[in-house]
Amino acid sequence: MPRALLDDEHLHPAIRERVAGHHADLIDEVRRAVAAHAVVVVGMGWNPFPRKARRLLDAAGIAHHDLDYGHYLSQWRRRNALKMWTGWPTFPMVFVRGVLVGGYDDLKRLHDSGELRRMLA
Repeated sequence: MPRALLDDEHLHPAIRERVAGHHADLIDEVRRAVAAHAVVVVGMGWNPFPRKARRLLDAAGIAHHDLDYGHYLSQWRRRNALKMWTGWPTFPMVFVRGVLVGGYDDLKRLHDSGELRRMLA
């Protein structure tokens, strides 16, 4: 099921470039990391769940690339661009082989079921 996004035709031409370029540098950085690494954890400081995801991966012996952007009181606008891009509302955002698998709880379910290893095989 495709998620709802406002079509370009419903954006006034004068703002389309600004919408398309909203924190594009951050999104490009995450895209490059996802393309270069099998597992990427995108998180933020002060949030325990990115830490939990990284610990789970470390304990399983799974290499991962980590990106952190600010904390609860900083860089929230930049992180919001990632949320709009992915459609995922929370951190961490865990990518496996280019696929957003969700957050810590989703990663744990994949790990516990063995699907994470199958995705990485």
